Amino acid sequence: MSRKIVRLTLDHLDALPDPCRSCLFWELDPVRRARVEDPRGEKDAWLSQVLREWGSCGRVALVDDVPVGYLVYAPEAFVPGAAGFPTAPVSPDAVLLTNVYVEPAHAGGGLGRMLIQGMARDLIERGGIKAVEAFGDTRGTRSCVVPVDFLGSVGFKTQRAHGTTPRMRMELRSTLTWKDELEGAMERLLGVVRPVKKPAPAPTPKATRSGRTVT
Repeated sequence: MSRKIVRLTLDHLDALPDPCRSCLFWELDPVRRARVEDPRGEKDAWLSQVLREWGSCGRVALVDDVPVGYLVYAPEAFVPGAAGFPTAPVSPDAVLLTNVYVEPAHAGGGLGRMLIQGMARDLIERGGIKAVEAFGDTRGTRSCVVPVDFLGSVGFKTQRAHGTTPRMRMELRSTLTWKDELEGAMERLLGVVRPVKKPAPAPTPKATRSGRTVT
């Protein structure tokens, strides 16, 4: 079984489960949401705009090349639905992680963490972004909001407390440090298990007719 994380594209949207495929909880404010006649078309238009104006804004988890999970992130300006949270707004130096989803059949296998790592790697490589923030759900009742327990398990800490929807933050600097430490540990481990090369034996002297030896 192969597992990998790839960039979210328009081609992946149709693989999203309902109601995620047509959900506009984050993409539109409540007034505009109520007026939408074609939710899927509106979601396509939103993703196209973000990809065009800001760049990659999501990651998809593939198992044997089949999409089984995804996450979406973007600057707060692209997600007006965030304004409805009591712990808004998002810090100006951070992008917003809106939602994370992994199919129940694949939950608990580390795909959620892989998606977070893929997002962090993308933002670190871009530069100029200090952190990722997310509105967490303490009750586990809102499918469009990431559970607080999951956010805490992948490195987010409370930025602004709230009984049901705290705003949480993950510093990309600490993520980069963790990545460097992990790579360093792997190099040290490989250095321990890699067989040590023995020095080549010195050439054996050879006698010549004159009685001298050469090497």
